[in-house]
Amino acid sequence: MQGLKDKHLPQRTCIVCRQKRDKKTLIRLVLAESGAVEVDMPAKKAGRGAYLCPKKVCWELALKGNRLEYALRTKLSNDNRQLLAQYSNNLPEGN
Repeated sequence: MQGLKDKHLPQRTCIVCRQKRDKKTLIRLVLAESGAVEVDMPAKKAGRGAYLCPKKVCWELALKGNRLEYALRTKLSNDNRQLLAQYSNNLPEGN
């Protein structure tokens, strides 16, 4: 009898801290057809995606510089940047 294999868990990399983690522990942002960047919690929406840690530090750095824009190959509008910043206010500080 063969031993039970561990189920494969997909890995993704945070675009800010570059840490590899299980896909379900990261938050996916997707470039929607409308051109806006949206939070994609189920990670099922179509479009170009990028992953961020659920830590406020990573979100602040992604929104402050152009890492998110570079990863998604788009330019964030001020309104879109504000919406994502509001979402990050509910995240833990992290280190």
